[in-house]
Amino acid sequence: MKKTRVMRELLARKKLLVSPNVYDGYSALLVCRMGFDAAATTGAGLSNSQFGLPDIGLMSMMENVEICRRLARMISIPLMADADTGYGNAVSVYYTTQFFEDAGVVGINLEDQVSPKRCGHMQGKQLIDAREMAKKIEAAVRARKDDDFIINARTDAIAVEGFDKAVERLKMYVAAGADMVFPETVRDEDQIRRVVDAAGVPVSINMGFGIMSRATTPLIPYKRLEQIGVARVTVPRLVPAAAIAGMTRGLQALRDSLEADTITERPDLVATMDQITGLIGYETVAKLEEAFMLEEDMRQRYGEERPKYWSENVKR
Repeated sequence: MKKTRVMRELLARKKLLVSPNVYDGYSALLVCRMGFDAAATTGAGLSNSQFGLPDIGLMSMMENVEICRRLARMISIPLMADADTGYGNAVSVYYTTQFFEDAGVVGINLEDQVSPKRCGHMQGKQLIDAREMAKKIEAAVRARKDDDFIINARTDAIAVEGFDKAVERLKMYVAAGADMVFPETVRDEDQIRRVVDAAGVPVSINMGFGIMSRATTPLIPYKRLEQIGVARVTVPRLVPAAAIAGMTRGLQALRDSLEADTITERPDLVATMDQITGLIGYETVAKLEEAFMLEEDMRQRYGEERPKYWSENVKR
């Protein structure tokens, strides 16, 4: 079954779909390996990690597309992408949609901020006219080749115009053809319920699990979101923030060892080599070598001892 159809069916079921946000190969593979049914990119995570830049619209459309293409290829589960404002007007959105669809993602977020945009939890956001955003949605719907490709309309209006105006905008976006809606920075459970009741399409909520700010949607138990009728929840900052914290601890231990007369191994700070090679798929390489390399080339490369990363299931 194609991934876009898988994603549609995941959204149609009554069970909440939790889509952790990813930003590189390690994070994408881990989300897949740990049993999540779908993933999403984090625009801020991509801009921060790939370019060392804040999420203020500096990453180009083609840079975003090419990163998403690589990530989508790595994993077997559906991956949705953050397409920011669509990188221009409605005509730009038409082509942006086609580029992302060709990259192998199952859908895109489009937001109603003025370009250059800002991360959803930053101050100073500005909005385009709701009618212009509706035209962007119409252009995206017309541009897609696969009717299952998802157009997720995000509004940042709650922080700018207030909740009621945000709901009005979302209704316009659904009328324009949006398949899912994403109200950024909803303030409480009641607002989420009101969006679900008004939207008529699946609702996606962003939550800041593990990293809170005054603008972030408060943590609400996932079972409760499911009861309210939320279709999907994304967790954009958890994985990159956890990685930063882990790398900081590891590097600090390294710095501390430079000052000491002795050095101590710290397995508590790192993944094992077996975990790394298992995640990346070295065992597959071994199986391919066994199947396709000449026996004399194998002996020349490895001798009689097979590589450490070979599974016990791979026999010489």
